[in-house]
Amino acid sequence: MAEKANKPWYKDSIFYALPVHSYFDSNGNGVGDFQGLLQKLDYLEDLGVNCISLLPFYQSPLRDDGYDVSDFQSVHPDYGTLDDFKALLEEAHRRGMRIVIDLIMNHTSTEHEWFRRAR
Repeated sequence: MAEKANKPWYKDSIFYALPVHSYFDSNGNGVGDFQGLLQKLDYLEDLGVNCISLLPFYQSPLRDDGYDVSDFQSVHPDYGTLDDFKALLEEAHRRGMRIVIDLIMNHTSTEHEWFRRAR
């Protein structure tokens, strides 16, 4: 019993890896967004998902599926706003769900300030 109590949370979690842009489009522009994901949380919860792993959603020129981040502090406008992300996070937490985000640490877009300064 004590072994289970000390087990890391992710050992028993059901993860759902989710590219926001292809999940659910809430505004009819053909691109999935945070509002669409928020609308589908009931479905994910019914599946038993308790951790959503989000693929990159940061500001990006999208030449490398969002892994070419140009601003780590901004949401790509096709997916919504930072407030939309915060609303998703709050609702997921209210349901006992976790959100894990893909943080790209080893490279940036050629449009990122760090890349430009390094040239």
